[in-house]
Amino acid sequence: MSRRAVFAIAVVLSLVGGRLFTNRGLRPVAAAVPSAERPPAAVESVDGVNDIDPHKAFGSRGAPVIMEVFSDYQCPACKSLFETTNRQLMDNYVTTGKVYLVHRDFPLPMHAYSRIAARYARAAAELGKIEPVERALFDNQEKWEQTGDVDGTLAAALSSAEMTKVRALVKGGTLEPLIEKDVQLGQMYRVNQTPTTVFHSKGQTYPYSGAMNYDTLHQFLDQLLSQK
Repeated sequence: MSRRAVFAIAVVLSLVGGRLFTNRGLRPVAAAVPSAERPPAAVESVDGVNDIDPHKAFGSRGAPVIMEVFSDYQCPACKSLFETTNRQLMDNYVTTGKVYLVHRDFPLPMHAYSRIAARYARAAAELGKIEPVERALFDNQEKWEQTGDVDGTLAAALSSAEMTKVRALVKGGTLEPLIEKDVQLGQMYRVNQTPTTVFHSKGQTYPYSGAMNYDTLHQFLDQLLSQK
């Protein structure tokens, strides 16, 4: 990509006051997790992006742009991104094969219940229920962050049988190492706030910290997709 193209992308992103770092050839290498600790799902590696849980990834693996979103379920900015941008992103870029969207857990230490929420969301993802669970967590964020009742919040979004399976997975101890792996990946990208999105396109990597509105994201993605 030319310097002019990179500059144009940086200008687009600067419109919302976020930070962009261009990192040519940057690729995360996660610490190994013993196979016995992994849940049944196999992890994927797509275009140099490692350790993708297919239960928490959306769209086509062959998409020209990969987006890794480092998120915290107790983060208000993450809620805003999910509720104002995610649906249009899914409809216009993910389901159309232009973007492969990967969720990464990055629970911040300042949030007392965000890691618990991440465990429950990962468990629900194993059952193919990540979308209703993320919706319930973000829609009811102000309630469960006061009480820590993540379980009760999700019990209203899932069936009794599904909650039984989710609770068993949460108690099984296989999910925490996977959350920690995402945290380590985020640290390699110098993530220090949520949400942070890492864009991969044509061999280059663009981490962006902060919530991005859909209009700006739309311009940025189209800029990436137009590069030869």
